Amino acid sequence: MTEERNVHATGPTLEPLRLAIRGALSRLPPGLSEFILFGLKQAWACLFGALVLFLIIATKLVWQPDWVINRYDALFVAALSIQISFLYLKMESWDEAKVILIYHVVGTVMEIFKVHMGSWVYPEDALIRIAGVPLFSGFMYASVGSYMARAIRIFDMRFTHYPPFVLTALLAIGIYVNFHAHHYIVDLRLGLFLVTVVLFWRVRIYFTVEKKPRWMPLVLAAVLISVFLWIAENIGTATGIWLYPGQTVWHMVSLQKLGSWYLLLYVSFVLVTIVCKPQPPTGIREPALNSDLHG
Repeated sequence: MTEERNVHATGPTLEPLRLAIRGALSRLPPGLSEFILFGLKQAWACLFGALVLFLIIATKLVWQPDWVINRYDALFVAALSIQISFLYLKMESWDEAKVILIYHVVGTVMEIFKVHMGSWVYPEDALIRIAGVPLFSGFMYASVGSYMARAIRIFDMRFTHYPPFVLTALLAIGIYVNFHAHHYIVDLRLGLFLVTVVLFWRVRIYFTVEKKPRWMPLVLAAVLISVFLWIAENIGTATGIWLYPGQTVWHMVSLQKLGSWYLLLYVSFVLVTIVCKPQPPTGIREPALNSDLHG
């Protein structure tokens, strides 16, 4: 990643902090330095989601039912303030914010339907809500889009063998429709899993932590992100943000939800690619299919 791109990724006001971190890491062995920097950049990319998760946990610990503002409404205002701050500090572009807004709407529509069908429930009161769904919930979906858009930029991600947009859009539509239609007809998710593999099994994500490009299969990246989202979902239900049927006493969310998150990630990614169009790598020789994940 070039220095110019790093400035764009962090914002000019945070450049001194970036240089200080680089200076500290330069004293470590190269492999360890790159590993730590990878973790720091991942944390920076998912900053919006991490802040939302922190707010969910913090409000669970301190909120009182007799306070003048409802917890969900306070979370909505706080999440909106974070989004505005990201734009002001140039941590997200306006184009990225538009896609995140679209995903916010798409997620809220699905939430309204799922709550209506009894898939889960939001147990607390809220003024800022539609059909029993607090509008704060849309920011939980938006945080996924925010992570993807920021990660693509921060890691200067490039993609090989990326399928045509029309095919990825049809997949995303099929996944989104199935989340609704499986309540009435047969669940097609097994077929959709297969389609994701057929479309994306050759796609490699090239990303730059420091100077040397690394790569990972896109399907594997989707699986790994799904695991982290499933963990976050368990935190969400443990803090009572939403509850599944039978969770009057909390228990771990079913591992089947990993599949739902995996499919939903493709919807997120297709929306993000409307703005962050997948670019091919330049000056990189493709490794053999049976080589190590990092070439």
